[in-house]
Formats: sequence, C-alpha cells, structure tokens
Amino acid sequence: MRFILYAAALLLLHFLLTASFCLAIRTTVGGDGLGFRFPEAPYYRNGVECPVSSGDRNLVQVAMTLDFEYLRGSIAAVHSVVRHASCPENIFFHFIAAEFDPASPRVLSKLVRSTFPSLNFRIYIFREDTVINLISSSIRQALENPLNYARNYLGDMLDLQVGRVIYLDSDLVLVDDILKLWNTTLTNSRVIGAPEYCHANFTKYFTAGFWSDPVISRVFRSRKPCYFNTGVMLMDLVRWREGNYRKRIENWMEIQRKKKIYELGSLPPYLLVFAGNVEGIDHRWNQHGLGGDNIRGSCRSLHPGPVSLLHWSGKGKPWVRLDGGSPCPLDHIWESYDLYKGNLIKHQSFPSAFANFFEYPSYLF
Repeated sequence: MRFILYAAALLLLHFLLTASFCLAIRTTVGGDGLGFRFPEAPYYRNGVECPVSSGDRNLVQVAMTLDFEYLRGSIAAVHSVVRHASCPENIFFHFIAAEFDPASPRVLSKLVRSTFPSLNFRIYIFREDTVINLISSSIRQALENPLNYARNYLGDMLDLQVGRVIYLDSDLVLVDDILKLWNTTLTNSRVIGAPEYCHANFTKYFTAGFWSDPVISRVFRSRKPCYFNTGVMLMDLVRWREGNYRKRIENWMEIQRKKKIYELGSLPPYLLVFAGNVEGIDHRWNQHGLGGDNIRGSCRSLHPGPVSLLHWSGKGKPWVRLDGGSPCPLDHIWESYDLYKGNLIKHQSFPSAFANFFEYPSYLF
C-alpha cells in the first residue's frame, strides 16, 4: 500500500510539473475545483441592432482582476455587465490573475467558463515581483495587495491591438449598458476618463510631509486637481504606452518608499500623475464609497442623482455583510447579481499547493 501511495504521489507531482501553464489561458472545460458553487448564468445574446465583431473591432474591452478573495464579487460584476448590455456578445473581458494566488489561473479560467459558457475572455498572469518592491504600507492591509497595482501594467500586458479599455474593480455592479460608458470620448489627448469629485478635500489624500515639501508639492501648481476613484476608468492605452505612464506612476511609488507622502495604497500615484487632466465622466458611472470608509466599513447611501454603477469601495463588502447577517440596505442590490450558491470549502487546489514549482513567463520584461 505504501508503494502504491508513493507511486501515485510521483505521478501527481510529474503531472503538476509538466502541465502547460501559458500566459494567456483559454479554456472550454467546466468546473471550478475551489469549493465555490456558481450555477451557469443565463445566456445573454446580442440584439439584432448589434454590429458583427471582426477581431477587436466593435468589441467593448473590459479589464478586471480575478483572485480567490474577491472571486464572488468578480463573478457578480461580470454578471451585471452582461445582463444589462445591449450587445453582450461584443464584450471581451481581460482578467488579470496573480501569479501565486491560492487559486491557479487555470482553475479560475475553468470556473469562469463553467459559469459563463458564452463569455469572451482571456486570463493573464501578473507577476507580483514586478511591483512588490515598490509597495509601501497603507492604512488597510488589503490595499497592499500587489494585484491592486495590476491596472498600472495593462498597457504592457494587453495586446497592442487593444487601444482602449474600461478598467473595473471587483466590488461593483452595473445597472446600465456598458456601451454608454465605452462610447465616451477622451478629448484633448487625455489618457483616462473617470467621474471627478472636485468638492472633495484633495489635501487629505497626501501627508503633511508632501505638502510641506516645496519640490514635490509643486506637481499640482499648474493644475486644478480633483479627486477621482481608480476603480472605474476608461483608459486610452495607445496614449498610455506612448507617454510611458507606467513609469511615471512607478516614479511616485519610489518617492513614497523613501519619504511617506500618502497613506492610501494604489490611488495617490494616479492622483499625482492625472488629477487635473482627467476626462470628467458623469457621476452616475461610479457611485462609490458604498463600503464605508477604510476603517469601519459602515453603511452609506447613494449620492444624489441617477445611477448606472454602484461601487462598494471601502472596507465593507456586500457579500461579507450579507453572509454575516448584517447587510446594509444597498447590499441587496448587489445580492440580485450574486451567483454564489454553496459553501466555501477551505482547502487549496493541488496546483496551488505546488505553486513554487512553477515559473510563469512575464509580459513585462
């Protein structure tokens, strides 16, 4: 019996070490292997007025991160996008997965395919060591997750044919047609578009040391900066690449490592680079802050005005509050897009258990 178990272990190890893990994974195999149970979502089809997509033409390009911790939120977000889309078959999702996530990229791909059999998508592997040495401590540990910084590298990871993309966080749902957001024009050579909040106290996003430094604080001297949330952005990747904006953001992260100039993780570098030069999009496309602040995560209500996208930025996540039996009123809107139907089994999949045996190639270097 001991010999049989030993032989079986060797066969399993051989399979794991020789399995093909590519950078962009496409699959048609169902199942998840994570302990999550998501039933198959309805098949949402194009209307007769939808143009026929040819290659990347007529496709709405959407980028999101995909990881074990926020998987339930990601599935709900995707469900909301295709459910309200006038041309759901013309949406292409670019999912960015962490290199050493508890769920392997292949397992995540199988889960997405089994939940959305008709979805057009691709999964990319983000090498955490690309950014890990640039990340500084934040007021909340979740904000230090390297995957939060994957949006900085979309211009490197996505094919050059992808000229623009909508970036979406995993803790939001749409209640409107994403094509309306996609059709926003970025004027005056602007690189990104997002809802702006010019009434916000902009100074609070940076430390007193930043504002007292006569050299670095002058970055805003020729601009009128407004706060914007990076969880919903329309990005011109052609201009992003040409302007080397990844490096501009990294430069500020390097300054932050030497001199503490902000507290909020991946957001402030975007403010430093883009605030005051953002294409303002209607506030309906990011009703953010529904997760409360970064400490308490208390309930919040919607901003005045129409709503196309609800965003649970902040500490409180709707699936956590729902499972805990203390949901906020707006959490029930998110619940209507939740496809989760089973209990989470706390275990690692076999590919994750042997994660250190694999070396994934990098899109970045």
